This record gives sequence, structure tokens and C-alpha cells, in this order.
Amino acid sequence: MPKTVEHILKFPIAPAELYDHYMDSKKHAAMIGSKAVVSRKVGGRFSAFDGYCFGRNLVLVPGRLIVQTWRASNWRKGNLDSLFMMEISKAPGGCRLHLVHANLPDREAPGIRKGWLEHYWTPLKKQLQART
Repeated sequence: MPKTVEHILKFPIAPAELYDHYMDSKKHAAMIGSKAVVSRKVGGRFSAFDGYCFGRNLVLVPGRLIVQTWRASNWRKGNLDSLFMMEISKAPGGCRLHLVHANLPDREAPGIRKGWLEHYWTPLKKQLQART
């Protein structure tokens, strides 16, 4: 049965800046410490971690919403693409991130849950702290 991962986090930056960290290839790569290529167009492709994960942009609302198909290169051929949604909104002191990553293969969901925190959001928080 496919799994869903959900995270709700706060960051001390404006929603547009968080959106840009994810959608700008150079900033995305700096955040994760690995190669990333991200199109800013609906229908455009993205990849991260030297092509380990990849997909297409389905919906983009600058500063507010990112919806993508998403899969990892080690998934079984029979696994369908997952659906990634990141909603960003204003919050006191910065912004709120609501991430929903759905239709994940059972065996991959625990690692993906941990991976979003370890490889994306914790490094970004450290980068932001280093700026102040």
C-alpha cells in the first residue's frame, strides 16, 4: 500500500525566498550539497543528488506552491511516480512549509521521511543560521 510523508516546518525567511531555495538549481544544490538541476517551468524536469531523484513540475505558483512528480532511480519499475507537494505560506517570523509526499513505495517511505529532514530542511536551517 503506498505511503505518504508529511512535514510541517517553519523557517525564518520569506515564502518567496524558501521557494527560490528549492526552485533555483544553484541554491538547491548548495542546500543539499550535491548536483541539482531544476526547471522553473510547468512541465519542466528536475533532478537532484546527481540524478538519484527526478521528476516533472506539474504546478508552480511562485512563492507559494510546488507540485511535482517524483521518483528515485532505485525504485522498482512497477512503482508509480510519487506526488510531491510543497505549500509555503507566511508565518510569524518567516514562513511555514507544508510538505506532502504521497504514493511512496512502502519500503522507501521511512528513508524518504528521514531524507527530507536530513538532506533538505536541516541543512537549510543551518545555512540560514550561518547568515545571521
